[in-house]
Amino acid sequence: HFLAQYFSTKVVLITPGRIRPEMTKNRRDRLSHHAISLVEFTCFLGQKPDEPLVMFGDIIVDPQVRNADPCTANDCKWPKSSDGKVYVPYVISNQYSTQKKSTIECGLRSFHTKTCIRFVPRTNQQDFLNITSLSGCYSSVGRRGNGQVLSLNRDGCVYFSVVQHEILHALGFHHEHTRRDRDGHVKILEKNIEPGKEHNFEKHNTINLQTPYDYNSIMHYKRCAFSVNGQPTILPIPDNNVAIGFATQMSPNDILRINRLYKCHRCHFKIVINHKSCQN
Repeated sequence: HFLAQYFSTKVVLITPGRIRPEMTKNRRDRLSHHAISLVEFTCFLGQKPDEPLVMFGDIIVDPQVRNADPCTANDCKWPKSSDGKVYVPYVISNQYSTQKKSTIECGLRSFHTKTCIRFVPRTNQQDFLNITSLSGCYSSVGRRGNGQVLSLNRDGCVYFSVVQHEILHALGFHHEHTRRDRDGHVKILEKNIEPGKEHNFEKHNTINLQTPYDYNSIMHYKRCAFSVNGQPTILPIPDNNVAIGFATQMSPNDILRINRLYKCHRCHFKIVINHKSCQN
């Protein structure tokens, strides 16, 4: 039951800031059988050779809550401690090099500076994030129990922006373009969506936490995500020229949503660190 992405022409896959190995004709990129593909494509027909495709990740979806925000459908938030902080235990696989492990840890620490979320190495906690290198970048939405997998493939997913993106999924957040109020901000061009990928554009019953639609969210799809013909699948409205899907780190709204969902207080934020060394 693998979801597979075939490439009928020769393309280059990259993650932000680094080119991945070429994938030749009809080579299959296999994804986890638990995952819904979230491969985010830029418009590539007619592009220059140095403007290749961009790969972000996947979401592991429980079919019973696919049309609803799990954080409103059930208790998916990570528990808050009596000290006001939210401790999220994690384990990082030994599959990663020292440098890539450092990048992952840097992405985790970035949540400590402006939220009450604290990622801590697991000791004996039952629920934790099992950060490992499988075939793709993907996560469940919210806390799912036990050692839930958060995959960051070591050959294509270990980048600061991707770590933040997948961690936001694990904290309970969907993609921006699936907000229930998205129709006033983007138009989904279904005729340009690759057959079989339509589910990636379904709206969710999100609560939005009284925050505006955010084109700059790190959770926003690119303009031509899952395009079958190189034409846009997502069109910003009313201004079609607004850039989407190019965030390199969490936006102020991304951070605000975390703090509102988990009822964080400023006294639990840490001194801001310089993230430049973490980024691509």
